[in-house]
Amino acid sequence: MKLSHTCRRNNQLGQGMTEYIIIVALIAVSAIAVYSMFGRTLRDQTAGLAMEMSGQDAGDNISTAKTNATAATTRAETTKNMGTYNVDNTK
Repeated sequence: MKLSHTCRRNNQLGQGMTEYIIIVALIAVSAIAVYSMFGRTLRDQTAGLAMEMSGQDAGDNISTAKTNATAATTRAETTKNMGTYNVDNTK
């Protein structure tokens, strides 16, 4: 009787870990998808911030970030499937 209770408890602990791993994997996939959509915008904004902090003019980086954000928004509004997922993200 005691052995059965111990096995059941171990199974429940394993189930909790599995659920945790699935949630972490979903968050990672979501983060990759967002970065693939808005990656250029993030890079340009980071470069502009670094230039401004060093005392240089970052007007070009800011305008490029705005342009890339507009393009990413347009791409995000289109319907994609598995065959065309990465087509627009590589530009």
